[in-house]
Amino acid sequence: MNYDIIVIGSGPGGYVAAIRASQLGLKTAVVEKSELGGICLNWGCIPTKALLKSAQVFNYAAHASDYGVKIEGEVKPDFKAMIERSRQVATGMSSGIQYLFKKNKIDHLQGFGKVKPGKIVEVKDDKGKATDYSARHIIIATGARSKELPGLKQDGKKIIGYREALVLPKQPASMVVVGSGAIGSEFAYFYHTLGTQVTLVELLPNIVPLEDEEVSKQLERSFKKSRMKVMTAATVESVDTKAKVCKVKVKSKKGEEIIDAEIVLSAVGIATNIEGIGLEDVGIGLDKDKIKVDEFYQTNVQGYYAIGDVVHGPALAHMASHEGITCVERIAGLNVDPIDYNNVPGCTYTSPEIASVGMTEKQAREAGYEIKVGKFPFTASGKASAAGSRSGFVKVIFDAKYGEWLGCHMIGDNVTELIAEAVVARKLETTGEEIIKSIHPHPTMSEAVMEAVAAAYGEVIHL
Repeated sequence: MNYDIIVIGSGPGGYVAAIRASQLGLKTAVVEKSELGGICLNWGCIPTKALLKSAQVFNYAAHASDYGVKIEGEVKPDFKAMIERSRQVATGMSSGIQYLFKKNKIDHLQGFGKVKPGKIVEVKDDKGKATDYSARHIIIATGARSKELPGLKQDGKKIIGYREALVLPKQPASMVVVGSGAIGSEFAYFYHTLGTQVTLVELLPNIVPLEDEEVSKQLERSFKKSRMKVMTAATVESVDTKAKVCKVKVKSKKGEEIIDAEIVLSAVGIATNIEGIGLEDVGIGLDKDKIKVDEFYQTNVQGYYAIGDVVHGPALAHMASHEGITCVERIAGLNVDPIDYNNVPGCTYTSPEIASVGMTEKQAREAGYEIKVGKFPFTASGKASAAGSRSGFVKVIFDAKYGEWLGCHMIGDNVTELIAEAVVARKLETTGEEIIKSIHPHPTMSEAVMEAVAAAYGEVIHL
């Protein structure tokens, strides 16, 4: 065997799995056809957050007078410079993966990876030369791409996906964003903040539809307050791209209307990268467009594994990383527990931010729980008032009978930094009383977590 482990794909699932494997003394290689770090570091999580930070700084500057700061002249966004900064951040992160591979003695096999029977991976370089490598264990971590709907085919110019949205040559005057999940909402916020006329279209009754309903309604209010057009329970029937400006036909409860937009951004989900990688040749089982695996990511064929977006579960970078670590540690013979998919945090980096973990209030009630619900608004937070960011709240849900922390949902500035408290507490089966009695520093946004829990138990102080 050439290697103990070969990982196909170097995204947050693949590169983390490879590093952990190397730490455990396993000879490891990673196959990657493009940039190290995959979509997340190069075309997803990291560059989008860089753009969102630029939008936030611009928004602060535009409202500097609210903080007693006087800026002479008009504050304008430099769109090209924002895009360039985002690309520089992504490049730097990708270079960091190269360093980590060198540090951990991981081989980078440049090319397109394809699994073959007999625990073989074929790597074809950009000149078409194919080389076979063998391994005792092969991990498929090929990720996903922007999903295309039949009536919303992406041409990369007028109808685009998230990748093109990161590198547009100029800021569009108008944009229709189709889909209001994390990707759609984040791009809608970014472009709208810079002055693009944005229309956000969502098929379901609420935007960010996976979130607690109160959180969804709060974000919709925030978007509408900033004069973004939000259309829920609406569908894009067609897009006419023949003219200079797209004619987008949207159907809602109010009927049909035509919206003009320079750009249509399709953010309707993802499609897994499983085509042409040899799954059929090896006999690896699928469930629709997902690879079937057990709780430790073993496929139905011994020695072949899959993690990340290509398997069932939340399509999140941190999810893929933990799946990779769990998979590799199991391969190495460590005593590991399966991942608890009920305790995976999700974050959306709009302004205000959204963060959540566990059941929504609706899910808890539908599951038959008798619940205690506590909510603490940031209007009552000293730190939020001082920061000038008083919109949003923290909401917690507890099982009334046994005190289990069922869910936590937040919307407000920097809440993506707060959600880990709930994740750790739930992992440790912490009770609400223990949270209330744990001293939270003042003044901080984190106090809102303690206050929300106290509200659930009738002990809130500052409401």
